[in-house]
Amino acid sequence: MIINDQLLLWNHASIKVLDVRHSVLRAGEAVQSYRLPASVFMFATRGEAYIKLDEAKHVAGRFQIVHCGKGTMLDIFLAEEEFEYYMIFYKASFPLTLQPKLVALLKQYNPFQLQYRFLPIDPLSICRIVKDMEQEWREFRYLERFQVKSLFYQFVSLVLQQIHKEGIEMIEPDLALQAMLYIEEHYAKPITLESLAEILNYSIPQLSVLFKKKTGYSVIDYVIRKRIDCAKSLLTQTDATVKEIAASVGYKDSFYFGRLFKKGVGESPGQFRRLERTERKAENSPSVPIRSSIALDRLWRYISDDNHYQYKHNREGRILMFKQSKSVTVAYLMLCLALLLSACTSHAPNLQAPSGKQSSSATTSAPPSSAQTKTKVISTINGDIEIPDHPNRIVADQYLGSFIALGVIPIGAPGLHRQNPYLAEALKAVEDTGDVTGSLEKVVELQPDLIVTGDTQNRYESLSKIAPTISIPYGNLKNAHEELTYFGKLLGREKEAEAWLADYDQRIAAAKEKVKKVIPENATFSILESAEKNTYAYGENFGRGGQAVYQALGLKPPAAVAKDIFEKQWAELSNELLPKYAGDYIILTSNDRTIEDLKADPIWSTFDAVKNNRVYIWKEERSWYYDPIAVLSQTEEIAAWLTKEQ
Repeated sequence: MIINDQLLLWNHASIKVLDVRHSVLRAGEAVQSYRLPASVFMFATRGEAYIKLDEAKHVAGRFQIVHCGKGTMLDIFLAEEEFEYYMIFYKASFPLTLQPKLVALLKQYNPFQLQYRFLPIDPLSICRIVKDMEQEWREFRYLERFQVKSLFYQFVSLVLQQIHKEGIEMIEPDLALQAMLYIEEHYAKPITLESLAEILNYSIPQLSVLFKKKTGYSVIDYVIRKRIDCAKSLLTQTDATVKEIAASVGYKDSFYFGRLFKKGVGESPGQFRRLERTERKAENSPSVPIRSSIALDRLWRYISDDNHYQYKHNREGRILMFKQSKSVTVAYLMLCLALLLSACTSHAPNLQAPSGKQSSSATTSAPPSSAQTKTKVISTINGDIEIPDHPNRIVADQYLGSFIALGVIPIGAPGLHRQNPYLAEALKAVEDTGDVTGSLEKVVELQPDLIVTGDTQNRYESLSKIAPTISIPYGNLKNAHEELTYFGKLLGREKEAEAWLADYDQRIAAAKEKVKKVIPENATFSILESAEKNTYAYGENFGRGGQAVYQALGLKPPAAVAKDIFEKQWAELSNELLPKYAGDYIILTSNDRTIEDLKADPIWSTFDAVKNNRVYIWKEERSWYYDPIAVLSQTEEIAAWLTKEQ
């Protein structure tokens, strides 16, 4: 970095000294894995130590100055009996009105993040200033704090003078490496692209691009891979439950963890554990021939080009190919464009959307248009939002069933929702924006003119900087009528919403009438899920068939638990509580249990529903979703089972 550029940025920065510390390391002591909360100057006054900045190792001796930026991982180990040093923590900030030239310069060379070390020409002058700073800092009075700032500028002036004279090498920290080290240490804690950028003191686009360039993954995908790898070890090496393992790697919701695990590994956590232990048991059996230590037990394909990372091997040794993700190196540019330009579209024609299926003439999102578009103002929980009259480049992380029912196909949606079997055909051409809520990098790349999300806090601010964003909290739209009516108005498709709902009502009424003829009026129904060692009960607005059974078909849960389950919407059941929740009919979500298995179970076998084969078992991939299209299909599916038409 040119010294004049560095001086220019120092001159325009507002500097705040955050802390001045004096420390002495003695035999047996060390500083390990300390992530710096701010930019730091370290000045050694006595002894010698080995220091590590991220993965770079150095020797720091008497009177040496070391500088490193916020987010750097610092380790200090003694090289002599003692090591005495001072640390000056500071923060540099800039006004929002900073000249564009300086903004560009700061993005290219951030002097407050650079790593360098050197031995000053006049160490005693430096030593005097640093000691005075530390003494004044301990006084805790305004005048002394002002004096500290004055001394800090003297210190920096001497440092920059020597850098200018001697051409001291400055190293830009490896931002991606810093992020990887942080994830390795904190993977079980909540991590987002935004929080990581804040910790490391970099912009979101810069971190996103550099991280993907180095690792080939987005930050969130990398975190998920790390968590899944740790979970695999725990599944094979411990007897912890899936719920306990999910919590230990950072997922409070074990169901969500299970879906991510299955997507990444190809098997549910329970299946993975059983197969791994079966294979290990077989390998340890004396009847199994010993594998050769020379020949590989399976062939690994060698690929001589740069795309070798696209291949993986499954449990049977077959080679599977990953789809290579697009580069996000243009993410920052697109973000700027999204903030400066209004995404414009042509008026989409009115289309009739058939019930439960995508219209053959459904609109798909078109490329951004340069023509001026009309807008309207929508009132939301985040205030009034101006959106296009007829948006046609929509990215959504929720409510996809309503979009499809109205004949509108978003341009991007999270992978988890694209797996919805009721919507998969309609969404097959939609871009995958990431696992659950989608990555900001991918959303920027798609250049949406409207974003619809169920997130009200964590990501709303970031998304709203990309495009107009409508946030609709989970549970606000309680049924198909509320959902379709809302989105029909939002998208200017009120007629399509009315037509779809009319057909929906007709089909629901027909299913309900069929069920009414064969099911006793006082029969009770339970919505249960069996996952590993746990059993859960659900209400009428939490998926697993609850909307279909309780809302659409109007069936009732056991009276003793009706109020509780409808208020809380879900409950984890002990073996003692399970009989209380078991109705005359049970709709059971399970990936591995069968009616024969239930009849052999000492608890389940006592239920009338099990004895009389009145248990409908379906896998989570069919029961979890509860958009209007899914609910309609589930209602007809359950009605067919109840009337023995299935």
